[in-house]
Amino acid sequence: MKRIKSACITQTLHFLLKEDYDHEYAVKAVDEEVKKYKEHLEKNHTKYKILSEERQADGSVILEIKKQYNTSPVGNYLD
Repeated sequence: MKRIKSACITQTLHFLLKEDYDHEYAVKAVDEEVKKYKEHLEKNHTKYKILSEERQADGSVILEIKKQYNTSPVGNYLD
């Protein structure tokens, strides 16, 4: 029999600009989307650690994050 003692997942998310919007509005929309993503993690009590958050030349954002996998314990992964 096996049990998961701890688990995390590392993701690289690219928040892209919406092509239908003018550039300034699209950048604001990306910022809002990133903010809502972080709020969603907090609301669901998902443990996470942001490894990097970089704005690209076009205004999009790349977020590298390590987060809790489902409801598994995270162990030392987020230290």
